[in-house]
Amino acid sequence: MATPQPASQSGTLSMGMGLRSTPPPAPGSPFAASALSNAGLSVIGTDLTILGQNIAIISQNKLQIDGDVRGDVVGKQVTISSEGSVIGTVCADKIEVHGGIRGAIRAAVVIVHPTAQVDADILHQTLSVAEGALLEGSLKKSKDPGELVPNLDPSSYAAKNGSLV
Repeated sequence: MATPQPASQSGTLSMGMGLRSTPPPAPGSPFAASALSNAGLSVIGTDLTILGQNIAIISQNKLQIDGDVRGDVVGKQVTISSEGSVIGTVCADKIEVHGGIRGAIRAAVVIVHPTAQVDADILHQTLSVAEGALLEGSLKKSKDPGELVPNLDPSSYAAKNGSLV
């Protein structure tokens, strides 16, 4: 398993490389179907490391992280595999951690498996921690389930976090 290393906190969509706003895909474009799809699984493979300043990965559905991410991750359901790690904020309806997270976790349902190494502030509705998991940080049960709903719209996420899209 990749062990998270300290890094600066990030929380926006821009990669700091002069990225500009891109228009939505035109109807009939091969990109239109994938941009509107609500089905499937996206995987960040073990051979992939994503680094950058102020980056966020936003998935409209399920996201599995087998590689290393240094940035924020937002999705409907996020799974950090035993080979994966995230340094940043992970926000989803449901988060399962088998690997490493250093930063913050915000989800209605958080499941920390025995192989997990978590150093994070966790805001949750339901939390499950398996025997053998390494867990440090603060735990807080949310009184308002609305504050745990992940923002899956890249434009509004960027506007809220002050970055370019």
